[in-house]
Amino acid sequence: MVDFLLILGCKFMKKFMNEDFLLSSQIAKTLYHNYAAQVPILDYHCHINAKEIAEDRRFENMTQIWLGGDHYKWRQMRSNGVEEAYITGEASDWEKFQMWVKTLEKAIGNPLYHWSHLELQRYFGYNGVLNEKTAEEVWNLCNEKLSQKNMSARGIIEASHVTLLCTTDDPIDDLRFHKEIAKDATITFQVLPAWRPDRAVSIEQQDFPNYISKLAQVSEIEINSFTAWKEAMRKRMTFFDEMGCKASDHGLLYIPYISAKEAEIEKIFSLRLSGKHLSKEEEMKFKTAAMLFLGEEYAKRNWVMQLHFGVTRNNNSKMFQAIGADTGFDGIYNRVPITELSAYLDNLCRKNLLPKTILYSLNPNDNAAIGTLIGCFQEAGAFGKMQQGSAWWFNDNKTGMIEQLTSLANLGLLGNFIGMLTDSRSFLSYTRHEYFRRILCNLIGGWVEQGEYPEDMEYLGKMVMDISYYNAMKYFGFLS
Repeated sequence: MVDFLLILGCKFMKKFMNEDFLLSSQIAKTLYHNYAAQVPILDYHCHINAKEIAEDRRFENMTQIWLGGDHYKWRQMRSNGVEEAYITGEASDWEKFQMWVKTLEKAIGNPLYHWSHLELQRYFGYNGVLNEKTAEEVWNLCNEKLSQKNMSARGIIEASHVTLLCTTDDPIDDLRFHKEIAKDATITFQVLPAWRPDRAVSIEQQDFPNYISKLAQVSEIEINSFTAWKEAMRKRMTFFDEMGCKASDHGLLYIPYISAKEAEIEKIFSLRLSGKHLSKEEEMKFKTAAMLFLGEEYAKRNWVMQLHFGVTRNNNSKMFQAIGADTGFDGIYNRVPITELSAYLDNLCRKNLLPKTILYSLNPNDNAAIGTLIGCFQEAGAFGKMQQGSAWWFNDNKTGMIEQLTSLANLGLLGNFIGMLTDSRSFLSYTRHEYFRRILCNLIGGWVEQGEYPEDMEYLGKMVMDISYYNAMKYFGFLS
């Protein structure tokens, strides 16, 4: 009897990451295969380097394309006791790949396990399991594929059915690679800049005066006051606008809100330019004034404002000094002041200058607070003006996505959600859109199976396609 039950259990055990991966009902399977999988990808926020697209970069091996700059993987390799030489150091690419494989074997329940195997399936045609036994086989197979003509940066984007992607660009960037891409008629997708003014706002940073000198140079405006700073920023925004920019993005610990008169902001700005250090209150007053100014400008240009907050940067100071930022030492800030964020949005709203806004918190405990806050500032006659961003960074996993989608559905309109983005530096990360779409379809399918929503496949299918692609196209103004 026991043997029979074991056999029966094996019979119904799902195959590892097959075509119905993460899809547990027939409705979920239909929604994914017939609808979600049929629409292309809009990647409205990523960290891909436009230079690599313009030059159509090629990759010599899997380590270059898979592990280069990927702090998600680096964190887990350190957790597995891998020496830094095999992570960011001087070890050979093959040795680094081996160490990643040894780490991946232990990553059960981690999205990296799923992402890695989806990438192997979709881009390299490998449907097996990557482990120490298969490492050399996979290494050789993938490296041979990477040598093929269509596996360049552009080829991978085209194969992923990406119609448009937005990079992340500093106000002082000359956007010359965006210009080259726009002139190249052979490129089948759009690459647009997105405005990321963190360095221009971070008055507390040691290099702030030096950065302002660079901003003055590219804007051809002498920046000796906050008024001049605003003039220079407007000029650079106009340039970005002419280059097709439709979105801004901010990375902040939290949204500051301490109001001050213009004269006080001018004094604070002058003190900092002279090399003086500011108090925390002075720093917050400047950032509040700067963020209010920027929000107003975005509204005038009909840009989307993306606010990423709730992250503590460079927690390991020793490693930050050794190998720099964005190398795997950031964490979640657990005391995000939502009341200040609300005051910031309200200030803009009172002036009728609140732009379309997406709120992302790295702390999953903020889901409900964001869900209720966006409802406070939705605008009659405007399609989903306020959005909760997709599960971000450490929440970009199966559980995190389900929690974010469920909270948004409970408190808002899931049907108006603008869906997924990669937020990645890797050209292979577009499978994250597939991962998201499968989870979305399974969640909706489960609600229908439980009798919580009618089985209207025509309407459900349209909703899934909208969330996957069309809502974001409409929201950002890419689709009229």
